[in-house]
Amino acid sequence: MANHASAEKRDRQSKVRRLRNRINKSRMHTAIRHIEDAVAAGSTEAAQAALKKAMPIIQTTASKGTIHKNTAARKISRLTKRINLMMSAAA
Repeated sequence: MANHASAEKRDRQSKVRRLRNRINKSRMHTAIRHIEDAVAAGSTEAAQAALKKAMPIIQTTASKGTIHKNTAARKISRLTKRINLMMSAAA
């Protein structure tokens, strides 16, 4: 337990930041899950729409510092690649 005022403040701040990061990560994971569900169902239109909604969410999560910007870029790249492969296979 914190004994100094500065340590108590640091503890309060870390709890708030942890919850904020958890909210952002949860939003991101939900958006990614919507894409994966659409890909599993084989619906190219739904997958594209889900990707269009998920990209700004992933980028926002990175800009807030919850995840690294390169991690966000990698996730977007891999999801885009999966959807493009699915579309080329359907065509």
